[in-house]
Amino acid sequence: MPKRRKQKVKNPKTSKTLSFAFLSEKTKRFLYSGLMFLLAVIFLLSFFNKAGIIGRGLKGVFEYLIGNVIYITPLFLILIGLIFFKSPNSFKEIKNSGIFAIFLLIFAGAGILELQELNSQDLIFKKFVWNYSGLGGWLGYVFSWPLLKGFGFWGALSIFLIIIGVSLLIILEPFWQKFPKKLSFKEKLLSDKEIEKVPMASQKKFFPFFKIKKISFAKKEEKTKEIIQPFNPSSFGFEKENFEVKRIEEEKEPSLYIKPPLDLLEEEKTRPQAGDIGLNSAIIKRTLLNFGIPVEMSEVNVGPTVTQYTLKPAEGVKLSKITTLSSDLALALASHPIRIEAPIPGRSLMGIEVPNKKRVKVGLRELIGNEEFQKSSSSLLFSLGKDVKGTPIFADLAQMPHLLVAGSTGSGKTICLNCIILSLLFRNSFENVRLILIDPKRVEFPVYNALSHLLCPVICNAQKTAVVLKWLVGEMERRFKLLAEAKSRNIENYNTKNRKEGELKLPYIILIIDELADLMASRGKEIEALIVRLAQMSRAVGIHLILATQRPSVEVITGLIKANITSRIAFQVASQIDSRTILDMAGAEKLLGRGDLLFVSAEIIKPKRAQGAFVSEKEVKKVINWVAFHHKELAGESQVTEALFKELQEAKDSPDTQIESFYTKEDLLYEEAKKIVIASKKASASLLQRRLGIGYARAARLLDILEERGVVGPADGAKPREVYIQEENEI
Repeated sequence: MPKRRKQKVKNPKTSKTLSFAFLSEKTKRFLYSGLMFLLAVIFLLSFFNKAGIIGRGLKGVFEYLIGNVIYITPLFLILIGLIFFKSPNSFKEIKNSGIFAIFLLIFAGAGILELQELNSQDLIFKKFVWNYSGLGGWLGYVFSWPLLKGFGFWGALSIFLIIIGVSLLIILEPFWQKFPKKLSFKEKLLSDKEIEKVPMASQKKFFPFFKIKKISFAKKEEKTKEIIQPFNPSSFGFEKENFEVKRIEEEKEPSLYIKPPLDLLEEEKTRPQAGDIGLNSAIIKRTLLNFGIPVEMSEVNVGPTVTQYTLKPAEGVKLSKITTLSSDLALALASHPIRIEAPIPGRSLMGIEVPNKKRVKVGLRELIGNEEFQKSSSSLLFSLGKDVKGTPIFADLAQMPHLLVAGSTGSGKTICLNCIILSLLFRNSFENVRLILIDPKRVEFPVYNALSHLLCPVICNAQKTAVVLKWLVGEMERRFKLLAEAKSRNIENYNTKNRKEGELKLPYIILIIDELADLMASRGKEIEALIVRLAQMSRAVGIHLILATQRPSVEVITGLIKANITSRIAFQVASQIDSRTILDMAGAEKLLGRGDLLFVSAEIIKPKRAQGAFVSEKEVKKVINWVAFHHKELAGESQVTEALFKELQEAKDSPDTQIESFYTKEDLLYEEAKKIVIASKKASASLLQRRLGIGYARAARLLDILEERGVVGPADGAKPREVYIQEENEI
């Protein structure tokens, strides 16, 4: 059979634009604008008969068509060239709309000129003649005669003026798009230098009421009641020199605690630089328009880390179309990474967050000195940072009631914990808040040992952590009994009743763990069970947990822990999987690090982005030294009770590794396994499984113990182990 010839099918779309397919849009702009400028020069020279035969021919043709309008035609050509050269819109849009508007403008001008001439003559339509001459040319005559006949002079003039106005709107519309239509505050349209001169609304100065005064009280003989009973540390394996325990009795109001002054903290004076806001808004709109998504730009919010450009999509546009274009927007803006919030909670807008050219630190002093922080009645309010609008963010630990902090190494977790602790120190005395700090890394929290707010010295190993967690569970049960006897639903009501009756109040207890992963690796099941028990029930009795980890995996942040701790702070992580482990959604992998965070709680369903507060190690030491110096009589004291479970009385402090070697544990089948191996003169896991009727894990463990004690040799691939002991008497 003859082979069929393949017929080439021509694509009409590609054939029409084949000549310019290899040219970029920028090159096309230059070519067309240059052509328009060249035509403008030729027309100008033709007016003085210096453009040759072609110039005179062009002048004659256009003078016949549009009359005296030819003398302003060079201005129109220059305007077309500028549109090609400067317009932010695409090249295709300029060809379709801009040039058409220019021609409309020329024809309307010719019609107005011819309209004046026809108004003084008889309205008789002249047949087409080559020698016709008029103010508006033949096209002006064709446009103006029907309108003058139908609407009269003033009606026709109004129509031409409207056409001119519409043409000018179409021509100038691309240039107006460069500027956002709605702005939230003045500095959005100013340059970077002018932004520094204009104070932001969130930086309103407020003089805090932190003054140091000597307070004296008349001495009265008052009966004291022990809120928490002391216990003997040796019964729990705590050495006296490492874990000092003293008896403390709670005091009545008024408190002798002197709050530290704000001068101990440093003040940040730098301002963020967002770059060219107007240009970025135009780029965002043009990029989305290139993908067929028309949007209307709205306000711009400049924050300490990112600038949020808000926009409103046209009706019928799916938000998923815009969220999938984050990489294209990052390429167009030359910024990475870009986060898209769609929609903004509580508003019919979506936001595109672009990193600032210059980031700034959010000082803790500015947040603590804020009016909202100082006037709040909550004892457990702490400073979190500033959002994308530059507005201070505060969180109430009593409402959370527990907090999970996670992120990669160096993302800002420990600084966040330091800010939380210092915020509590600036608000609360040691009678109102007690702290338990657990630091398996041994380098972050020991500086706080001088504080009188600590219930016990900073804990650095898993055994003591388990003891304290079990004590907290017992303290929680004891407090529930006190609340039940007083018929109070929570600790606030209980303390209010006690204050009226002249009795002592229960302090809040806040447990802070800096690295949960180390504790879960050594005592995972025990630690997890205690944390879950406290997270489920301790809110009403004033016990709150703050857990931090740099390894956000399901082995560390288990499902039970996540289910009971709804308030979470996510710093920068390496992957989207880690972000979903923390927040149950993606987003943390696009953060910028160095304090950039996402915050979610029971009240805030969608993550809220913020720049976390910053406090240096020098500032932390200054505050701690100040508190320790002014409260020497209470510094370093501890308060731990003996109301713990019976099994903890026999607990002993484990080694620093916190991992007990399983070789020290005796297996009940060890002797029988040893006899089987010596009798058969071979050792393997399958042999012990068959003879003893046990699983592989236990059989392998027995082999390892036999190897450790010199009964059998090491494993040699698939071969059975060598038996060193020929008779049982040789052992």
